[in-house]
Amino acid sequence: MSTAETVREGAVHEGSVPDGAVREGSVHDVSVREGSVHDLSVHHGAVRERTPARRAAAPWHADPYVRALHAGRGPLFLRRADGWMLPLDVERWCADADAADRTVLRRCQGPILDIGCGPGRLVAALALHGRRCLGIDVSQAAVARTVRAGGPALCRSVFEPLPGEGRWGTALLIDGNIGIGGDPRALLARVAQLMAPDGLLIVEAAAADVDERVRVRVDDGRGDAGTAFPWARVGVRALLHHAHAVGWCPVEQWTARDRGFVSLRRTPPLPRSGTER
Repeated sequence: MSTAETVREGAVHEGSVPDGAVREGSVHDVSVREGSVHDLSVHHGAVRERTPARRAAAPWHADPYVRALHAGRGPLFLRRADGWMLPLDVERWCADADAADRTVLRRCQGPILDIGCGPGRLVAALALHGRRCLGIDVSQAAVARTVRAGGPALCRSVFEPLPGEGRWGTALLIDGNIGIGGDPRALLARVAQLMAPDGLLIVEAAAADVDERVRVRVDDGRGDAGTAFPWARVGVRALLHHAHAVGWCPVEQWTARDRGFVSLRRTPPLPRSGTER
């Protein structure tokens, strides 16, 4: 999928993101602020995001992943160079939000940014209940599926300029997305830039007590694999260690359906002493 992502008219709409981040009177006068996002155009009645050529080779555009999303099922894996493979739960991703997901959604506050939204079950559930939200994903196929499910979404990397920077009330890193970019500390530092001062970050940690950075490929288990890209896996202990290093403090930990979650907030600055100027 190397062509530009199409978002249906009204998918990014007033109230779906923090006030002032995206304004829409009609599809022809969409304007995006906070991050100088300027790559939206109108094409046949839809908002179309121009896709940089470099994104055409993004690993999540690989045919095995796109085919799995179109089918709504696997098998699909992340395969390391040593042959070890991590199963990806495509069927759950493409289904409606389940009971474990709902424990996350109940904790969300303010406008919500789902980072690596995939096929969009969380964004769709939030939108269904009138919550202000936006999903972002580098996969055009994932974003298209999110939009079809009723969730607002953009084909965008978390490391690119985004609408509403500094004003998101909640950010989500679910389904292993703490691994995005292969550097959890860099990702956590970037998310801090996106959040409101009192914003809440909810992360799903790996079930195992791991802390690894690897290069992986999307693999269908039948010999078809995409390009290699950096990824990370962190359990709860490693997540808390990395979070503390870049100024996040834990709020709550819980488990639902054998999935582990941690919520965090930015560490408040220390009060200045009376002798400081």
